[in-house]
Amino acid sequence: MDAGELIRHALTRAGVTFEEATPGTFTVSLPGEHKLVTTCAIVVGQHAVTFNAFVIRCPEEKQEAIHQWLLERNARMYGVAYALDGHGDVYLVGRLALHSVTEDEIDRYLGAVLEYSDSAFPLLLEWGFANAIRREWAWRVSRGEPLTNLLAFSHLIDPPK
Repeated sequence: MDAGELIRHALTRAGVTFEEATPGTFTVSLPGEHKLVTTCAIVVGQHAVTFNAFVIRCPEEKQEAIHQWLLERNARMYGVAYALDGHGDVYLVGRLALHSVTEDEIDRYLGAVLEYSDSAFPLLLEWGFANAIRREWAWRVSRGEPLTNLLAFSHLIDPPK
């Protein structure tokens, strides 16, 4: 069985939603607890399978602290690492040699992507977008809009005086 077939079987066995736009190029939707969905691209190349998942856009605040936090975690992570693109957006990236591709290893890599994306999401949002969250909260309150998906950040909101 080639790498593409192994990946297809692993994704089907895991019960995740995926598309295969072209043979060997997969887009996988991983449902999370904190981040609704992490989308991961898996591409079978000549020598390796690559993984690429968007985590958050470029932080507006505390960039240096966020970058240090990401780098410190990279040393403890399995299979993937945090990376920045040219715009400063945060991704998880990984590479698996073709001879190492098994259904179990694909499952471990996807588990790592989901864990590292989902568990970091609240902290990265809070550090990188606290002022934007406050503005969004105030805008919603002024219009009577629901605050449901912002309640995790209620501690950032100053109580009325």
